[in-house]
Amino acid sequence: MTLATEVKKLTESKPFYAVAGAGDYAVEKLRELPDQLAKLQARRYDLAKELPVKAREYADKAEGIAREFPDRAREYADQLTVRANEVYEDFASRGRRVVSKAGGEAALELQEVSEAAEPAVAKPISKPIAPRKPRATKTTKA
Repeated sequence: MTLATEVKKLTESKPFYAVAGAGDYAVEKLRELPDQLAKLQARRYDLAKELPVKAREYADKAEGIAREFPDRAREYADQLTVRANEVYEDFASRGRRVVSKAGGEAALELQEVSEAAEPAVAKPISKPIAPRKPRATKTTKA
């Protein structure tokens, strides 16, 4: 099977599209990061003042969750499975859109590269090469 065939088979798979979609999502979120960082820096003094109160609230909430954990763990696991499948499907759809948008020229370039990377096939030699005769060496007299 040629490299081009293998690449085509890979790029038409759902996991490939899911990875492409996840990458596109990550880029989108990374672009939002500078704005979020600026907002947090502007609020850092207010957040520092609120920290002790918030910490106590979260500690109280954590105690309640710990008591309910065994009952709710199964419920969360079921929800997580459903949500993970939804996210996978979303990333695959997003990846298909990204790949199809960028696929035109990139697909042609990828095909050219994969064809150039194919190993050369050796041509058979038409006539056998005769073995060389050893050359005579000069001997010096002492």
